[in-house]
Amino acid sequence: MVILATKQREIGSNPLRKANCTFDVNGEMKFSVKIARCYWTEEMTYGNLVYIPDTEFGGVVGEILTSTTLDYVELKGYTWRGRLAYKAIEPPSGSDYKVVSGELNTVLKSLIEPEFGGLYVVSGENTGVSVSNYQFDRYCTLLEGITKMLKSVGYRLDIRHKREQGVPGYILIRAVPIVDYSDQIELSKDCGLNYTMEDIRDGINHLIVTGKGELQDRNVFHLYAWPDGSIKKTQYYKGLDEITQVYENTSTETDQLEDQSIDKLTELMSKKKFGMDVEKLGIDVGIGDIIGGRDYLTGMYGAKPVENITCSITAGVISKEYELEGENDDGNS
Repeated sequence: MVILATKQREIGSNPLRKANCTFDVNGEMKFSVKIARCYWTEEMTYGNLVYIPDTEFGGVVGEILTSTTLDYVELKGYTWRGRLAYKAIEPPSGSDYKVVSGELNTVLKSLIEPEFGGLYVVSGENTGVSVSNYQFDRYCTLLEGITKMLKSVGYRLDIRHKREQGVPGYILIRAVPIVDYSDQIELSKDCGLNYTMEDIRDGINHLIVTGKGELQDRNVFHLYAWPDGSIKKTQYYKGLDEITQVYENTSTETDQLEDQSIDKLTELMSKKKFGMDVEKLGIDVGIGDIIGGRDYLTGMYGAKPVENITCSITAGVISKEYELEGENDDGNS
């Protein structure tokens, strides 16, 4: 049931009953509501809310497209998670980095609630987990920063619209533990699930980084991938096993170049790709939770976090598509 609301009152589900809706939670981070022109009303306008109660599927209308050729009006905007991606965490005046300490939900409350005028409410629940002197990357987005912070302690972001009778409600945000379903359930073809696995072992394992400067004065250093997936400045793979690439970056400041280069090598190094029809699992998987599967024919095993969920409603039928981390790294879905 997709609800339309102003910021003051809930309009209800009838106006959108015949709409086709798509909520791309964490990919493009946008939603689309297409409705026949004959069903359009003046309340389907900028700043109003569209949501499925008690889920993450929703957002604020920020764009309107009308097509007389196709005879529909399309309401579009950022998802709730997308709005977090368009806020920044800035270093305090006189400091190089934003640093926080405290219980997870308390930290989230201090970062999120002042940015959203009461619409986003962080849970007062005590998770029992804290961070100490956690340092955010300079000028990272609010979404990137809090996602990385929570992941460092095994937690993820949970976002849900909470409906109140007759009013628009609010967006409840809380830190919840990452669930590793790959530890709890071993999924194989015997379960009737289809999946794909790709084990890439000829990725880059030696990255030569060239930064600012000229000739012998140029900033040059080496990064090496290790079998356990870590990145070090000492070499493991040599001879035939060594696969080298030069990474030239003269635009990044020297103090940030190493972090950016580690991200680059992480992107290029050997990895396992794993895709699965998660919806058929019948479990409540959230963005950041981990699922896994095994192919007994080849002995291959893969486990990946859920990176995105897309919810579509067409002719009243709801379907969900789950995307695992790295599934689209090569441009293919």
